[in-house]
Amino acid sequence: MASRGTTGSEYGLYKVDMGPQTMGAQEHFHRTISESFYVLSGEVQFHNGERWTKGRPGDFLYVPAGGLHAFQNDADAPLSMLMIFSPGAPREEYVEKAAEYAERNREELKAFQARHDTYFTDMPGD
Repeated sequence: MASRGTTGSEYGLYKVDMGPQTMGAQEHFHRTISESFYVLSGEVQFHNGERWTKGRPGDFLYVPAGGLHAFQNDADAPLSMLMIFSPGAPREEYVEKAAEYAERNREELKAFQARHDTYFTDMPGD
C-alpha cells in the first residue's frame, strides 16, 4: 500500500481482496479524485455508468473524477485487485471503515461518505 502520506498526497495505492460472490461498491462517483483498478487475480464485474464489463488478471480500468462506477465479485473464486486514486485522497480509511459506518445512523454514514468524496447515485431512502 502507498498511502497519501507516503506519496505526498500525489496518489494512493490500495490492495483490495474480495471473497467469492461479494458485493463491492454500488454505483457512485468522486467529485475530486480519479480512481483506477488493476486486476491481479480472479474476475471482477466493473460498471462504467452505462454497462457492466468483466475484468480479468492484467485488466485496467480508469475512472476520471465525476465518472460513475461500481464493482463486484460475482464469481465463485476470490478476487484481488489494486485500487489507485489520484490525488491521494483519504481512501484507506474509507475502504477500511465503510462497512462499520454502514451500520451507524444515516446521517453519520452520509457525513462519512462526503468526507471521503464518495457520492452514491441511489442511496436507499433518498
